[in-house]
Amino acid sequence: MSTGTNKPNIIVIMTDQQRADVSARYGFPLDTTPFLDGLARRGTWFDKAYTAAPVCVAARCSMLTGRYPGAHKVRDNGGSRHVSYTQDLFDVMKGQGYRTALIGKNHTYLRADSPSVDHYVSLNHFGDSGPFRTEQEKAFVDWLRRRSQCSLEAAPYPPECQNPARAVTSALEWLQPAERQSAEEQPFFLWLSFPEPHNPYQAPEPYYSMFPPEDLPPLRASAEDGDRKGYKWRWCRRQGEYFNPDYEREIPRVRSNYFGMLRLIDDQIRRLIGSLEAAGTLENTVIVFLSDHGDFTGEYGLIKKGPGLPDILLRIPLLFTGPGIVADARPHPAHVSIVDLLPTLCEAAGAPIPAGVQGRSLWPLLTGRADPHPEFSSVYAEHGYGGQELTEDDGLDIRNFGSVSEDDGERTVRFDELNSVTQSGFMRTVRKGEWKLNMSMQGQGELYRLADDPLELHNLFGQPQAREAELELLRELAVWMMRSEDPLPYPAAYAYKPIYGKRDEI
Repeated sequence: MSTGTNKPNIIVIMTDQQRADVSARYGFPLDTTPFLDGLARRGTWFDKAYTAAPVCVAARCSMLTGRYPGAHKVRDNGGSRHVSYTQDLFDVMKGQGYRTALIGKNHTYLRADSPSVDHYVSLNHFGDSGPFRTEQEKAFVDWLRRRSQCSLEAAPYPPECQNPARAVTSALEWLQPAERQSAEEQPFFLWLSFPEPHNPYQAPEPYYSMFPPEDLPPLRASAEDGDRKGYKWRWCRRQGEYFNPDYEREIPRVRSNYFGMLRLIDDQIRRLIGSLEAAGTLENTVIVFLSDHGDFTGEYGLIKKGPGLPDILLRIPLLFTGPGIVADARPHPAHVSIVDLLPTLCEAAGAPIPAGVQGRSLWPLLTGRADPHPEFSSVYAEHGYGGQELTEDDGLDIRNFGSVSEDDGERTVRFDELNSVTQSGFMRTVRKGEWKLNMSMQGQGELYRLADDPLELHNLFGQPQAREAELELLRELAVWMMRSEDPLPYPAAYAYKPIYGKRDEI
């Protein structure tokens, strides 16, 4: 089915907290996402794709606005009201005549009554308010609300009650031609946002038993390795252990459930794409798949996210398929960012790139019209709320950073790893080729050669044998920090050319 406007339909599929390195196409020994691996090879996929920040709201605001957190002003999960931009992805699509929908996890400044969002269905990690199709679905949500960080038993409800299945069902209902006026003429834009594989780590059968804890590949970084990385890392583990005495014992089941959730999501994406294909809609639909950031899943003795800028939190899966997009089984060599999504989809839809956008359009790379420019030889990310970094000398009481509650004899543990300790100060990172540099505002540097040290355990900063790489990445970081400065407002008296993309009208 083609649109009368000749504009492609666009679906952005996002997961929450999915590491890039835990799928077979990235070399992982477990087959967690077989359908997505095949879909990636039908289009263009990247193995050097990075989030702008390993924090949900900051990363999602970067995707929607094409701006880094330092420019859009959202650095924490509670700060979406501070967002700064001219037009976002929904504004652009609405302006191009698209029908728009947000189905799943939002966690941005968007609201159900946002004028650029025609259809809104909210799903969350710990349940939601419906609408519910069945009593069993409602019972599952009530059960989900009482989950702690990890469920040690299989979810007592079938897969169709889970968020991924509910999200795809909602999407297919919205996408039915009978539900859309002028379906042959009006293209659609859908942000389909799964709340998983984020905590609470839980999965129903058969996914709960699909990757048994005893059969998982070994962890590559120990709790002691995490402790050596500094106070923030130690604090994060102590926080988990304080509120949950079974924290360490649960990690194998966390990993097992996490991988099971990935397969559940993969099966639901298979269902979505199969339905689009059967309806003849897929041939004119650009599909984007990505995540907002990664997850420790047991590495360094940690779960979720929190301290630092390790690659397992920063690297995200990213693939594109659709009309005009080149198919290649191999990963594209460019270094790319979640910030690049907005300008890329602007070009796909024939729209001008809004003022203030800092991302780079990948469309010429996706369609084979250009080789990677030198600007794609590196990628940049940010971390932190600012202020001085907190240390053990500040004497913070860990009891204030979580809670334990009892409900009908059921114990529920909650703790926020994105707190004023783990997020204190500022950190910046740049990756170029096989080298990665993390720098803190305290002047502490970390330099790693990722080919030899993917878990970033051997810091080469200040070492004579890495001096050349250190100087090169320090220069690269300085350039990126200038590129990521907010250019708004544009100067009024002079022509202004953005760093990347087509010049917008001033």
